[in-house]
Amino acid sequence: MKIPVATRRTQLLATDPEASAFVSANAGSGKTWVLTRRVIRLLLDGVDPGRILCLTFTKAAAAEMSGRIFDELGRWAGLSDDDLIAVLSELEGKPVQPERLAPARRLFARAIETPGGLKIQTIHAFAEALLQRFPLEAGLDGRFRVLDDARAADLYSEARAELLSTCAAHPDSPEGRALSELVAIAGDEALDRALSAVVAARDELAAFFGGTSSIDETLTALPEALGAPAGASRESLVRDMAASPGFSGPFLSRLIDTLWTLRRPSR
Repeated sequence: MKIPVATRRTQLLATDPEASAFVSANAGSGKTWVLTRRVIRLLLDGVDPGRILCLTFTKAAAAEMSGRIFDELGRWAGLSDDDLIAVLSELEGKPVQPERLAPARRLFARAIETPGGLKIQTIHAFAEALLQRFPLEAGLDGRFRVLDDARAADLYSEARAELLSTCAAHPDSPEGRALSELVAIAGDEALDRALSAVVAARDELAAFFGGTSSIDETLTALPEALGAPAGASRESLVRDMAASPGFSGPFLSRLIDTLWTLRRPSR
């Protein structure tokens, strides 16, 4: 690919260690390439690898960038003097003196031997590292672990099995009656999707019901949360709605809006 001279000049400015640069470009246009070369130029200028921090949004991007840097530094170790001078001159946009070749060839080993390696990581990993260093300041248990997707799925399966076992043993309990209602509405095949949707929307549900903790408290808070008339019951609401087919009062509107809001997180 032939890159325009103006683009090359702009990229050279963006990779200059002495410059503070903000790069904005479309996907696939070379942002990672520019950032990779900036890191390499920082290393060439003698910056301690342990003082360089690169944050990305995804693990794939972090792995790609780290791989590009180490591949390039490793390649330098096997280049002839003339080839390495050409590479470094093109990288820095100016002729490179022969005395810089030896330090450049040592960069790969230097980066590998740095405690903790080059810090090219996701924002989440960086935040986790900070919390692990300062758990007390963050109000956390010093032995905390981040819940990954696999462990979350295992915990969900364990909780679901415990819930179904409890409901089967106590069908007349609030949980047992709630599950019976859910099975009647959702059916066997959709039961797991319904439970998953409830788990996914647990924060929204907790906020919606004002932080109530038990099923009985939640059921008691439901009419008020939906804006039902004082003293209303399920039977009275069904009777009133059946007597007024055109009923479209604030309670029904609030009910529809709420059900739609609670439905979105499960999509």
